[in-house]
Amino acid sequence: MLKVFTLQDSKEWDETVKTFCNHDVYYLSGYTRAFYLHGDGIPMLFFYTDNNIKAINVVMKRDVSKDNHFINKLEPNKYFDLTTPYGYGGWLIEGDGSIDGLINEYKSWCKDNSIISEVIRFHPILANQERVREYYDVMDLGKTIAIDLSNENEIWNNFSSKNRNVIRKAIKNNVVIKKGMSKELLESFKDVYNQTMNRDNADEYYFFKQNFYDSIENDLKDNTDVYYAEYEGKIVSSSIILKENSRLSYHLSGSLKEYGTLAASNLLLYEVSKWGAQNGYKTFHLGGGVGSKQDNLYSFKKAFYKGDGYQYSIGRMIFNEQLYNELVKLRVGEELRQNFFPLYRA
Repeated sequence: MLKVFTLQDSKEWDETVKTFCNHDVYYLSGYTRAFYLHGDGIPMLFFYTDNNIKAINVVMKRDVSKDNHFINKLEPNKYFDLTTPYGYGGWLIEGDGSIDGLINEYKSWCKDNSIISEVIRFHPILANQERVREYYDVMDLGKTIAIDLSNENEIWNNFSSKNRNVIRKAIKNNVVIKKGMSKELLESFKDVYNQTMNRDNADEYYFFKQNFYDSIENDLKDNTDVYYAEYEGKIVSSSIILKENSRLSYHLSGSLKEYGTLAASNLLLYEVSKWGAQNGYKTFHLGGGVGSKQDNLYSFKKAFYKGDGYQYSIGRMIFNEQLYNELVKLRVGEELRQNFFPLYRA
């Protein structure tokens, strides 16, 4: 049996998610609400159960007509596709039985509800791509980094020697790390974060409006801490850290360029790791590079753990091949990135 929850069912949604042993913060309704307000689509949680398995999948339902390429070309609220909310997700499945029934019922529901395609960003720590690999077109991309928090004494030893040196320098320079959760701290985070995005010439998507931060404060307050680094009384680096089910996640972060030599961000992540270990958390997932590349961001994160990275994979599925091809044809004359999915949004 397949059941679909929306934000109107947030209480039952979250109760359902928390029955899964390996659930993460990305599956909670409160996490998706901020991105709904950001314009990413309508959050939905699919819940499937039969005699052998139970499963959940969190998605954002997007109206294809709102894509810039199809404005005034498609009737609104007629064709849709699905994507994982910002971050990670994909099917969480418990039980050893066949998932044929799950996939068949899910495909049928999507086709009946004018869902054309889906793209999933699987959770690297959960490796949940493996259970559905034969059903989705799974592409293994780069690696992500996670710090093992199970032994506090080993956290420092797993850092690269260069990373340890710059952290010592930050401590020597009297950089102080603090944490909390309030409207004021989110406002200070927003200021540092937006300066970082401007410096990096980030896409407009990565500039979040006030209602996004208000949602974090109201809907995700029990799952969020704002860590920040102070130097001579000034906040020079700040991060939003998510927490749920013995796992910490590095969500959003920013730092002031003029204080970059202080290595405040390095010290901040070290302090987050120590706090996590002291409070029963087992993993601190830092994520990977931009677009899963081994870039400077990846190198920064890799300095926090000498062990192997975690495989980051995406999954693709087309529910209505005919409509998919028709939408691609509407882009005739335009240069499309052939490796992009869905191609009609390239």
